[in-house]
Amino acid sequence: MLTRDFLRNADCKTAFGSIDESMLLTPEQRAASLGCTLTRRPDNSPVWIFGYGSLMWNPVFDSEEARPATLQGYHRAFCLRLTSGRGTHDQPGRMLALRDGGKTTGLAFRLPEDRLLEELELLWKREMVTGCYRPTWCELDLDDGRKVTALVFIMDPSHPQYEADTDYQVIAPLIAQASGPLGTNAQYLFALEKELNNYGMRDDCMSELVRQVRMLLSVSPGFDVPGLS
Repeated sequence: MLTRDFLRNADCKTAFGSIDESMLLTPEQRAASLGCTLTRRPDNSPVWIFGYGSLMWNPVFDSEEARPATLQGYHRAFCLRLTSGRGTHDQPGRMLALRDGGKTTGLAFRLPEDRLLEELELLWKREMVTGCYRPTWCELDLDDGRKVTALVFIMDPSHPQYEADTDYQVIAPLIAQASGPLGTNAQYLFALEKELNNYGMRDDCMSELVRQVRMLLSVSPGFDVPGLS
């Protein structure tokens, strides 16, 4: 599992597995991306982060508040080719991102202003290893009725790891078989299912994908994935 210490000390070239160096952002490029994003900060209100995948159960960064939230205009999709972390070049998986259309429920985290840069630098090292996301300021509806502006990591469709085909028949076998230094791709999917259930959040697309991956694993020997029972 990712931790603060792991991220602080990680060499992005090797810590997540083998990554094509041509796709890696340098520390200077990550810093420039973060700086550019902060220049677009709409106002001086608190900075929120929208978690829709592993940030929900393992944010790593410190926050002062976390609330269920809804993002309009985007939906979850396993549209990022995964060749590190929970996949390899020889056995690629699929990672979660957001694409245009629909809506997404997740968690909104309010960052501490006095440690804002420290927490965002940690987040950028986690999410922007290859620059596959577009950090975007979006409006969220919190479960208590408030509207806040949050940073959301949205898939960049021009990135070389973007995969347009997210049909279940295509991605379920990939997720069922892929694994890497951080664990299996299926573990990630099942952790997402558990977290959504914990908050009573419904995502029909994810539910069907989970069903198909479980079905594949139940007839495939050699897989020992927590959460199958």
